[in-house]
Amino acid sequence: MAADLSQIVKAYDVRGVVPDQWDETLAELFGAAFVQVTAAEAIVVGHDMRPSSPGLSGAFARGAARLGADVTLIGLCSTDQLYFASGSLDLPGAMFTASHNPAQYNGIKMCRAGAAPVGQDTGLSEIRTLVERWTEEGAPEAAPTAGTITERDTLADYAAHLKALVDLTSIRPLKVVVDAGNGMGGHTVPTVFAGLPLDLVPMYFELDGTFPNHEANPLDPANIVDLQARVRAEGADLGLAFDGDADRCFVVDERGEAVSPSAITALVAARELAKTPGGTIIHNLITSWSVPEVVRENGGEPVRTRVGHSFIKEEMAKTGAIFGGEHSAHYYFKDFWNADTGMLAALHVLAALGGQDGPLSELVSSYDRYVGSGEINSTVSDQAGRTAAVRAAFGGQDGVTVDELDGLTVAAADWWFNLRPSNTEPLLRLNVEAADEATMAKIRDEVLDLVRATG
Repeated sequence: MAADLSQIVKAYDVRGVVPDQWDETLAELFGAAFVQVTAAEAIVVGHDMRPSSPGLSGAFARGAARLGADVTLIGLCSTDQLYFASGSLDLPGAMFTASHNPAQYNGIKMCRAGAAPVGQDTGLSEIRTLVERWTEEGAPEAAPTAGTITERDTLADYAAHLKALVDLTSIRPLKVVVDAGNGMGGHTVPTVFAGLPLDLVPMYFELDGTFPNHEANPLDPANIVDLQARVRAEGADLGLAFDGDADRCFVVDERGEAVSPSAITALVAARELAKTPGGTIIHNLITSWSVPEVVRENGGEPVRTRVGHSFIKEEMAKTGAIFGGEHSAHYYFKDFWNADTGMLAALHVLAALGGQDGPLSELVSSYDRYVGSGEINSTVSDQAGRTAAVRAAFGGQDGVTVDELDGLTVAAADWWFNLRPSNTEPLLRLNVEAADEATMAKIRDEVLDLVRATG
């Protein structure tokens, strides 16, 4: 029987429990399918520190080589290091990681040459179809000449490329605490930060895919508690937290307070616009109102998109945007093949902070102008019905606008909220922002009462 891959092939990647949902046999077929769909003569493959990653990535490489593609293995790397390899070598790439998911999970993030994303509409559905067919009919016929499998270290080149994009030569010395969460930041940070005027305090740099200290997901406030305490204890200038595959970076100020990713988006946008006046900046619809305001104040053109990296990258390519940011702490740069790199965003923060004398809290205050609820999830069986009830309650009010670019967005003069369904779970996700805490809490509670109403 053909394998049913519906549980592991997601919108943007492959992800599931190993070996229950997928294993090296399937990974080898994914490698063959990737080569067939992309028509690649050569590819690059990297992996994170999970126990299953070396075996899965090796199997993928064998499948690709069997169909005639030459494979460059770059070994342990962050996801943005794989994007660097894809971009700089101009090769399709595959990264084996499940990001912040628990140890028993693994996955594949795939891209075409130049780090162009592979998602459901750009090749992933065809890859799934081939793998399912081959599990039923047998592996595809091997190419007349098998491809080669060679190894290459790209870490030093990746670090040099990033440091060439941000001038850190004249910053003041900074003390920075970095929580790598036992993920790939422990691999990349020492090389990227080498030679910079930084007093680095490392936390959980040991590569360990079982995540013994905390989940490698800094979006959950519980996972940055250790970092916040260490920043205060060390009297550090700031703290940085990376997720498991180190493509996202979260920032903590000198007081140990989390800095909103929207504020980081606005800060980096202002810096990029100083380099490229009049440029376009992409932001998704749940980033703060601060972001388009700062972009306009700095002479740029803000463009609002749906949530999700494929939409951001698509819009960046279409508009020629110089930078894009999401409230989930994904940051995209034209200078990085439109791909996301938390490390480059971190270097911008270090450069901005080190280029002036004030503390980080003071620096980001001008970029953090509103009060946000954060994302609030509600388990709802009738997503469409609950959303319709919210629309009916708010849509007819004077001075209120409604749009459905992604879920339901309702806005007034001093507040807005977005309510959108999860693609994979029976959840509605709510984000609220307002000019003050009382207004935010009022709108949040009114919407949640409607979302969670029964009967």
